[in-house]
Amino acid sequence: MAVTMGGGTHVYEVAIGWAKLPDNVHLGYTHGIVTDAKDNVYVFHTNAPSIVKFDKNGNYLSSWGEQFEGGAHGFLLHAEGETEYLYVTDVNQGLVAKMTLDGETLLTIRTPDMPEVYDKERKFIPTDVAVAPNGDIYVADGYGQSWIHQYNASGERIRSWGGKGTEAGKLDCPHGISIDSRHNELEIYVADRSNHRIQVFTLEGEHKRFIDENMDMPCSFYYWNDEVYFPDLHSRITILDRNDNLITHLGEDLQAKSQQGWPNVQLDYFRDNRFSSPHGVCVDSEGNVLVAEWTQFGRITKLNRIR
Repeated sequence: MAVTMGGGTHVYEVAIGWAKLPDNVHLGYTHGIVTDAKDNVYVFHTNAPSIVKFDKNGNYLSSWGEQFEGGAHGFLLHAEGETEYLYVTDVNQGLVAKMTLDGETLLTIRTPDMPEVYDKERKFIPTDVAVAPNGDIYVADGYGQSWIHQYNASGERIRSWGGKGTEAGKLDCPHGISIDSRHNELEIYVADRSNHRIQVFTLEGEHKRFIDENMDMPCSFYYWNDEVYFPDLHSRITILDRNDNLITHLGEDLQAKSQQGWPNVQLDYFRDNRFSSPHGVCVDSEGNVLVAEWTQFGRITKLNRIR
């Protein structure tokens, strides 16, 4: 029998066994997942090689990125004109890199020159990256000092804002960052994870509002049509409409985070229609959803949209 998730206007069939890996490729923590214009799927994980490419049917195509072993984290595919690029963050090396789709590094960003924020003890540990239509690059220092840094397309810093706190404009583990282009005015969405909320900013870093309903620990974002999808680390994918109202949660398992060793639960605990620790999400051109989970042996799930 088919295994499904969702309800109402968003129902999906689980593509069981979708990712077909060769014997010599073993996934670590699967932190990021993106799709390109051809619906090829790229997975960013902590083993080597750290970037694995599949076709839309889950057939293995290639892999590279040994230099990100252990530190692979944030993952973005961004189109500039007719060309697509990968942006990654490495939490061990403390860097952001822009690459071609076959792995050539074009730009690297490291610790900002801000001695009042960063020193030998206070590290820059970037967890995610976003790119605006004008090429500006926004970096979330989620595991470091809870700052957001804005750079131009050449990697020159323009401004920074944030710092740890709970008030408007302050952050606590800004784990994910993305540019929302669903409305007339572009906005920055930040997954303010340890504050259990999304915080919305202008492109210049001015606080606009909080979104704090229907979420627990938001990790990152993916926009598809007028909807935003985000992984909630405590076991579900959340889908909001263009006004950030809840459409549905997918795969929620309220018992997952209480399992011994979570997120590294026993393999026999996993169920096809439930998530345990979703960390990355993307949607292909047909509305199918792909999810990467933070667990030591990696877990990739494809949900085929059926309505």
